[in-house]
Amino acid sequence: MKLPVSAYNRITIIGSVIAIVALFFIIFLFLASTFISHGSPYLGIFNFIILPAILIFGLILIPIGMYFKNRKLKKQEDTVPFTWLIIDLNNKRHRNASMIFIAGTIIFLTLSGVGTYEAYQYTETVEFCGLVCHKVMEPEYTTYQKSTHARVACAECHVGSGAEWYVKAKISGLYQVYSVTFNKYPHPIPTPITSLRPARETCEKCHWPQKFYPHKLINEKHFLSDEKNTEWDIDLRLKTGPSHNSQGLSEGIHWHINPDVKIEYMANSGRDTIPWVRYINLTTSDTTVYKDTVNQVDEQEMKQMSTRLMDCMDCHNRPSHNYLTPQRFIDNAFVSGDISPKLPQIKKVTMDILKDSYSSVDTAESAIKSTITNFYKKNYPELSSSRSAIIDQAVKGTINGYRHNIFPFMKANWDAYPDQIGHIVYNGCFRCHNGTHISNKNKTISKDCNLCHNILAQGRSDSLQFTTIDKSLDFKHPVDIKDTWKTSLCAECHRNLYQ
Repeated sequence: MKLPVSAYNRITIIGSVIAIVALFFIIFLFLASTFISHGSPYLGIFNFIILPAILIFGLILIPIGMYFKNRKLKKQEDTVPFTWLIIDLNNKRHRNASMIFIAGTIIFLTLSGVGTYEAYQYTETVEFCGLVCHKVMEPEYTTYQKSTHARVACAECHVGSGAEWYVKAKISGLYQVYSVTFNKYPHPIPTPITSLRPARETCEKCHWPQKFYPHKLINEKHFLSDEKNTEWDIDLRLKTGPSHNSQGLSEGIHWHINPDVKIEYMANSGRDTIPWVRYINLTTSDTTVYKDTVNQVDEQEMKQMSTRLMDCMDCHNRPSHNYLTPQRFIDNAFVSGDISPKLPQIKKVTMDILKDSYSSVDTAESAIKSTITNFYKKNYPELSSSRSAIIDQAVKGTINGYRHNIFPFMKANWDAYPDQIGHIVYNGCFRCHNGTHISNKNKTISKDCNLCHNILAQGRSDSLQFTTIDKSLDFKHPVDIKDTWKTSLCAECHRNLYQ
C-alpha cells in the first residue's frame, strides 16, 4: 500500500508500531477481563489508563515524524514554493492515506469513547479504591467489607453524583497518587476528612431526614474478665425516632436532623471536644447558645475554631470503616463461636495481649499464639493436653479479630479512629450531653440516658433483671463501682482499659 513519502520515516514507523502493539494489548486485556471473573486489581489500570496513554503517545508520534520529514524534503527542494496541503483523491497515495486516516480516526474515537467510559467506571469501583493502593487503603478496605455499607461503592459516599464532585475527587486524587508514590502520606491517615462531600448530598440520598426510623431493640452481649468469662447481657430499646411515625422527628435521636431545627457547634480539629453549641428553632427563630462550663476553652482558641452545621457524620463518623476495640471483637468472637467462652480466663488473657502494640501483623500473631499456648500449658496443663483444639481455635479467633481491626503498618486501629456513636469507649454523645453545657438562661443539655434508650433487661445471662417495654431499669455496672458511673463519663475508665 503506497503512502505519502513523508510517512516513511523512523519516528512515524516507531509511533505506528507503538500504537499497534498498545491497541493489541488493550483488546487482549479487555477480552481477558471480560471472560476472567477474578483478575488483578492492576489489570484495569493497565487496560484503561496506562495502555491508552501509550496508544495516544504512539499516535502523536506519527504526525510529528511526518512533519519533520516534510521539512527535510522542503529543505532539499529550495526552489519549490510554499503550498498548503492538497488532498487529491485521484492520487493513489493520497487516497490510501485518507482512507487510513478516516478509518483510523473512527476506530480511535470509538475506542477512546469506550475506553474513557471504562476508565471512569473503573476508577469508581471498590476494587480500584481498596486494592490498588493496597498498603495505604488496606485498613479502610478491610473494615469496609464487614460494614453495613459493604454493598455500597466507595464513590457513592466519597464522591456522589454529578460532574463537579467527580472532578474535585480526581484533582484531589492527583495529590494522593503523589503521596503514595513518594511515601509522603501520614500514618494513620488523619480524620475527619474536611474535604468530604456534605452528608446531606450523599447519606441523605438513602437516609433522608423525613424517613421514619422506629424504636429499635438491641441485645448486647459482654463477657467479664473472670475465670468463667461470665456473660453479661444488656437489652436496650434505642429511641432512634419517636414512638409513633405520625410524630415525625419531634423526638428521638434523629431529632438532631429535624428540618425545623438547626444545630451548630464549634470543636477542635478532631471534633471530640465541643465547647460551644447553638440551637436554632427555624420555625420560631428561638436561639439558645450553650457553653461548656467545666471544660472551658479560652477565647483565643475559640476564634480559631470554625462553626459547623451538625449533620449525620457528626455522630455516624465511622459508617463504613469501624475499627472495633479488643473488648468488642473478642466478645463478638465468643458469641459467634470463634472463641469458646468455656476456656477459663481466655477473656483476661486476650485483653492482656491486646493491650500491647506490635510492629507488624506477623509479630502480633506470633505473640498471640505463644502467649495463649504458654498460658494454658503453665496454668491448665491437663486442659492444654486434652483440649488443645479449643486452645488453637482461640488463637485463630484472636488473630482473626486482630487482622480485621488493627493494622500496625498504617497505625490504624480503634484508638486512631474513634467511633462517636454511643458513649462507652469514646465520649460520643457526651461531647455535648455531658451535663456541663449550660446557656445564659441556665438551660442544660441533658445527660439523661433515657432520652436515647431504655434498659429493658440486664445482668448475668442466668439471672437477668427485666422490666416492661414502657419502663426502664436503672443502669447496673457489671463491676460494683457504686455511683461513680453517674458522676463521671464512661470513657474516662473504659478507654484506659486499652492504654
